[in-house]
This record gives sequence, structure tokens and C-alpha cells, in this order.
Amino acid sequence: MKLAQFLAEQQVHFQTLIHPPAFSAQKRAKYLNIPGHQVAKTVLLAGPEDYFLAILPATHHIDTEALARALGGPVRLADDKEIADVFRDCEWGVVPPFGTLYGLSVVLDDSLRPEAMVVFIGSTHVEAIRMRCRDFERLERPVRLPFARREAS
Repeated sequence: MKLAQFLAEQQVHFQTLIHPPAFSAQKRAKYLNIPGHQVAKTVLLAGPEDYFLAILPATHHIDTEALARALGGPVRLADDKEIADVFRDCEWGVVPPFGTLYGLSVVLDDSLRPEAMVVFIGSTHVEAIRMRCRDFERLERPVRLPFARREAS
């Protein structure tokens, strides 16, 4: 299912943004001329029970040890093959944030405020979705955890 169709069916207000091919959330921020903390990156992780998605600001890195403590077991980044296997309907390397479409649970970093407008990757490297974080939370019901660490400058 296309993300735009899914969001429209859920009656969520969103905006589709088209940009040059971006293979990282920081590049997406640069191409869209918006601050990196307003762009969320999505990472597929393998956890104690199964795969799950972690959503965090583009300006941060995942602290897998913090997630492992919170979730009660080891957490690791999924590899390229695992990503391709889970997200077969997306361009290679794209990890969209809507876990419900893929049977995945979602954790959301505490630093992303509910009232903020957030930009997520779409299903391709040239498409992004802008929406309120609170609308994303209503759809995905993520677990909020403090697991992101600011990148060193």
C-alpha cells in the first residue's frame, strides 16, 4: 500500500515532499532546506523478540545499549539483506516509519515532541512525508524511550 493512500485512509493531514535522491536523513534535511532535528530517520533493528523500528532525529545516533536495557535483551542494527526482505515494496535501502504496515512495533525517541512537525522518508529516496508527530503517534502507538544520542559536531 502506498504511504499517501494509507495516511489519507487514516484521515491524517500530511504533505508529500519531493526532493533529489537522498540516501540519509541528513541529506534529506539539506535538500529540503530544513533543520536536521525536524527530520526523523527510521532504523530497522533486531531486538530480543523480533525486528522493530526506531525513530529518532536525523541529528542523533541510536544508543543500542540503552535500547537493550529498556527492552530486556540484545539489540542490533539490521543488515541490508534484512532491510530488503522486510521492505520489499520500497526502494532498496528505504526504511519507512510506519511499522503497522509491516507488522513491526515502533519505538520513538523522547526528543521528538508531539506538537512538532516531522519529516519522514516515504517509500523512495526522493519522497518525504511531513506530518505532526502526534498524528504519527496516534497511528503507530510507539513506545517512547530515551535512546538517541546527539551526533558529535
